Formats: sequence, structure tokens, C-alpha cells
Amino acid sequence: MTTTTNFVHVFTFLVITTSMFTVTMANKDWPSFGNFNYTDWWSRFGNHHHQINKTEQQPKNIIVGGSQNWHFGYNYSDWAIKNGPFYLNDTLVFKYDAPNATSFPHSVYMFPTWQSFMKCDVKKAKMVANHTQGVGEGFKFVLNKWKPYYFSCGEKNGLHCNVGQMKFTVMPMLRPFWQSWP
Repeated sequence: MTTTTNFVHVFTFLVITTSMFTVTMANKDWPSFGNFNYTDWWSRFGNHHHQINKTEQQPKNIIVGGSQNWHFGYNYSDWAIKNGPFYLNDTLVFKYDAPNATSFPHSVYMFPTWQSFMKCDVKKAKMVANHTQGVGEGFKFVLNKWKPYYFSCGEKNGLHCNVGQMKFTVMPMLRPFWQSWP
């Protein structure tokens, strides 16, 4: 491994880790440092003996695309940004119509690398759901590893991915422990 390749791997790891920390900290009622009340810190963030709201800590079922489901022409990268963050053990639900005379068939592919994802290189991707698995209740995919996931529709040799915007990436995070605080 060359020094440049090693640097790129370390730099990529640092960017992903920093991004995850930033998103996890965002909008969690963490006080800004300019008006931080040091005398109130322990009462807000210290050791609490209270009931934990277990529903907040449970993994969620997330319908990919929301009410739009999984279809050609919808910007799923934008959807993922607006609906994140996603957490470990959350389940992505891909719902799409069965192939028929009036709709395109769809599938779900997962890419092994960022490069293959950006190129929509379906030949390097793995099919995780075929044309019929998203019908009805949908195809469920559990984000069970702390790693980036790269999804797309693999139909028409990547046309749905490239032209139809049917692709997005997710990096599941650890659930913050403070979500259960009152």
C-alpha cells in the first residue's frame, strides 16, 4: 500500500467519523458553548435516576422515499439527507409496484464501494431485492453494521440509478444515549 493510498484511507475515515459525530450531536438540545451554564450541567447531563423511554431507543422502520415509495425520477439522495440520521438496526423498507404494462420494474442493489456507487456500476453491485420483493409490505433491509451502505435500483443496467436518481447512501450511527432523557 502506497503512502498516498494510506493517506486517502485515513482521511476518508476521519471525514466519515467527524460527519457522524456532527450529525449525532446536531439538534440534540446540546447547549452552545457561548452561553453554557456550568452550574446547571449536572442536573441536565449528569447521572439521572428516571424511567427510560424505551420507544425512543427502539429501531425504526423507515419507508424509503416516504409516501413516494421507490420509483423512477425521485431524488433519493436528497430524501436520505432530509430524513437522516439513520441508526444501527433501523430497517429500510423498499416499497414498489409489481412490474406491469404501465410501470417500470424496480429492484434494490447494494454497491461495495463509493466509486461503483457513483458510477452506478451495477455489474459490481449485489442484488438484494428483485422485481417482486418490494410489492405489498415491501422489502426490508436492516442496517445491522456500522458501515456505509450504497443502494440503487439496478434496472436497465444502471439507467434507473444514473438517470432516474434511484440511488442513495446511508451511514448508520450509534443511537445517542441522551435521546431517552426528559
